[in-house]
Amino acid sequence: MIKPFNDAIPIMERIENAGFEAYFVGGAVRDYLLNKQINDIDIATSATPDEIKTIFSHTIDVGIAHGTVMVVWKNHTYEITTFRTESTYVDYRRPEKVLFVRELKEDLKRRDFTINAIAMNKEGRIIDFFNSQEALRQKEIKTVGNANERFQEDALRIMRGIRFVSTLGFQLEEETLIGIIKNKHLLSKIAVERITTEFEKLLQGKWCSDALAILLETKMYTFLPMLASSKEGLTKFVNISLSQLDLLEKWAVLLLLSIEIKEKQQIESFLRAWKLPVKQIRHIQKIIYWFLEREKMVTWTNHSLYFATISIAVSTEKIYQLLKNQEINPNISLLEEQYRKLPIKKKEELAISGNDLLLWTKKQAGPWIKEMLSLVETKVVERKIKNDKKVIKEWLRECHQISEKD
Repeated sequence: MIKPFNDAIPIMERIENAGFEAYFVGGAVRDYLLNKQINDIDIATSATPDEIKTIFSHTIDVGIAHGTVMVVWKNHTYEITTFRTESTYVDYRRPEKVLFVRELKEDLKRRDFTINAIAMNKEGRIIDFFNSQEALRQKEIKTVGNANERFQEDALRIMRGIRFVSTLGFQLEEETLIGIIKNKHLLSKIAVERITTEFEKLLQGKWCSDALAILLETKMYTFLPMLASSKEGLTKFVNISLSQLDLLEKWAVLLLLSIEIKEKQQIESFLRAWKLPVKQIRHIQKIIYWFLEREKMVTWTNHSLYFATISIAVSTEKIYQLLKNQEINPNISLLEEQYRKLPIKKKEELAISGNDLLLWTKKQAGPWIKEMLSLVETKVVERKIKNDKKVIKEWLRECHQISEKD
């Protein structure tokens, strides 16, 4: 076995020495069998949370109501979850009651898809009650048990299934796809934040376009925030190459294709409906603003590059080339070199300050200071004047912004 499984074996041995079972479960085992990178591992056990807390001296109750205890072991933390089964679900998302059980099979049976309903002991032996390994070989996403029931229990599984198409490159099994189509309306019952998390993971997957095509074909998009009337834009979004774009750039492209008029308020309303953080919203707004400006320019000027900043300019140029030329081939090195040669990169690098203006003019402080600094900033960036205090002062005199005797 490989890290981080090996690191966790002493934890499992300690649980087993106390008379209980312990297994690696879920996505980590799946990714191990697919030879994918593994970050976090999940450990499931027949021991109850109280029993785990008697076995280990340093534990934290992180989700004890659902059977999860965090064990702190040699500067690492491990979440240990008791085998459990779940009663009737409420709100198409949460089980009404969680019951602890002693059998691994009962625990795996409650999971969403067979590719995740798999376990491995500390020796590396796979425990597979639901033909999970066959599903992995067939690259098939199939619910554990009846698809209709699984999606009605927890409608977020609908988004998770499509997300796995994007991140794993798998296909939906026929009954699972039928279940998604039949229950897609239940997405309206799920918290937007949960849907956004899955949608963003989908956008970042290697097979993103395949997953988006399913959203389109099944009409799932009609139950996603702000996309109900965006069939044309989504169709374009599906059919362009998104692989070289980062997450926020993909959001920007989605908006550019989905909204006819790209006003700041429209963009903000769209993204707020997805409950995106304000910082991300502002970043996406900047990309879209400069994309619209880029459409008016033959190439980047010093002025536009300075006020856009290099990161926004690079994102803008990538999207511009993609949407105009159907490929991403901007000469980023030229943009970066142009930016490097700018006289200043930010206003704080100006050779003068508001205090200099007050000293030179003997005026009272007011909005005029900001206006004059912005004027000087622009002229310096455009290389109309040198970023030198004496040169700037002389230029201001020549422009009658300050008097000869100041």
